[in-house]
Amino acid sequence: MGFNLPDHWVWDFWLADDGDQYHLFYLHAPKSLGNPDLRHRNARIGHATSSDLRSWSNHGQAFDAGAPGSFDGSATWTGSVVRGPDGQWRMFYTGSRFLYPDQLANIETVGLATSPDLFTWTKQPGPIVTADASLYETLGTSSWPEECWRDPWVFFQPTDQQWHMLMTARAKTGTEPDRGVLGHVTSPDLKTWTQQPALSEPGAGFAHLEVFQLVEIDGRNQLIFCCDTAKLVGPRAGQTGGVWSLPVGHMPGAVDFSKARLLVDESLYAGRIAIDRAGTPWLLAFHNQRPGEAFQGGISDPIALVTGADGYLIAERGL
Repeated sequence: MGFNLPDHWVWDFWLADDGDQYHLFYLHAPKSLGNPDLRHRNARIGHATSSDLRSWSNHGQAFDAGAPGSFDGSATWTGSVVRGPDGQWRMFYTGSRFLYPDQLANIETVGLATSPDLFTWTKQPGPIVTADASLYETLGTSSWPEECWRDPWVFFQPTDQQWHMLMTARAKTGTEPDRGVLGHVTSPDLKTWTQQPALSEPGAGFAHLEVFQLVEIDGRNQLIFCCDTAKLVGPRAGQTGGVWSLPVGHMPGAVDFSKARLLVDESLYAGRIAIDRAGTPWLLAFHNQRPGEAFQGGISDPIALVTGADGYLIAERGL
């Protein structure tokens, strides 16, 4: 049955593993809004736990959005959770501030909340990272309706003793709207962050690349992300969107998204890979809107994954 709430839409999510329980952090908004498109302006982060990735106990909202006009004054969006060397859990999340009630224009930035136990969270003053206009596209510099700087995925790289943040971002140059790139930010201590050039080039056919995850499977790094059909452009225009995967080398490193391959179509979206206690990888994703149907949301049960002979992931569900 996956994870669902009867009175809320549930969509993007991310996971943390404390060694005993899997912690699910998910976006939700009340169905009382009426129009599911309004969920993006009203998203909050919820929390649930499971011992098996299938049966979930809901613990309600993790924390609220900020005051009106603040960096997360409209909504709190997708992020990731890591445990620092001090034992504290850190949630890096997207703060969204819509500028007008009847337009799509919004500013996306990265906020931070900390917790000793993954249950009680304290938001830090923010934002901690905003889009650097010298490196990335910002609102008003193109026809794109948002300042695209969201979905932070944070990981530690022992070889350089640095923390790395992968971001949904857009390039300053390139043919519009084919400017989706993999943004990159670094930190030595999870406190001070320095923006770096993107790890990919525009022109791979993605107007945006959302909800990154870097995960090692069968001894190889796999990069997971999503892009819907409507945002496939240039060489990918007319193809079907959904959850995509790409085997990559050492990270951080240059990524060629022209080699990305569809893992599951967009009937599922914002996929995340979880590793169970036996070391087996599973794909979870939210149930996306199908043509002619109202959006329902909710997170799927785990879907088995295997690695093909060419190194690409294959979902047992298929396309």
